[in-house]
Amino acid sequence: MLFMAAFITGCGTIQPEKDPTVGWSAERLYRDARESMSAGNWGAARTRLEAIEARYPFGTYAQQALIDQAYINWKDDEPEQALAAIDRFEQQYPNHPGSDYMLYLKGLITFTPPSAVFGNLVGQDPAERDPKGLRESYEAFNQLLARYPDSRYAPDARKRLTWLVDTIARNEVYVAEYYYRRGAYIAAANRAQTVITDFEGVTAAEKALYIMYLSYGHLGLDELRDNAKRVLDLNFPESKYYVQGLEDPVNYWNPINWF
Repeated sequence: MLFMAAFITGCGTIQPEKDPTVGWSAERLYRDARESMSAGNWGAARTRLEAIEARYPFGTYAQQALIDQAYINWKDDEPEQALAAIDRFEQQYPNHPGSDYMLYLKGLITFTPPSAVFGNLVGQDPAERDPKGLRESYEAFNQLLARYPDSRYAPDARKRLTWLVDTIARNEVYVAEYYYRRGAYIAAANRAQTVITDFEGVTAAEKALYIMYLSYGHLGLDELRDNAKRVLDLNFPESKYYVQGLEDPVNYWNPINWF
């Protein structure tokens, strides 16, 4: 009993760890956060920025803290938290001068999904991956260019959009080919048609037209088949698909093809 009494008394004397930033101004918290960012100490920087947002929610430092939180979470491989910070920023400060940067950052966060690194090593086509992130990136960059065409981030966003459009179009072709190989010729033709109507000037149009040509042939729709062939021949004279068919060259660097 004496031991328990001493133990309880001892526990009562344990003081919670004191926050060393108590009483700090927003300016000091932000200065300390920037120093941590420069050192790559994302955890410490995040703590300081969150403190600014909690203690000084209506100042200019709170606005900048949200911008920096989005950046830090992106650099620290926390994309969901980064997107959450961007959403809060857009809701609270819709007309902020930094809105173009936040849209640009939103596009960057979803531009390269986590599987991209492994995909690059094995030679996987990015168009073969789930297109959700690609489309989210496309929407963000497209919105940036629509709202802020003269933004400093616009030139890079345009380059990325070009790649995204081509990649999303190739994803549509992969889906169309999937349907075709399973005998779903109407679905294959319709999906391939989407590439022609929605993605002007993309390289994937050649294969899309060829899939339409084959699908309409299987369906006995001779007029549509001949129209697809005419457009294919006009835009891609001596198309390679007449010779090789739908089979693309095998990528032997991909481990999947080693077995």
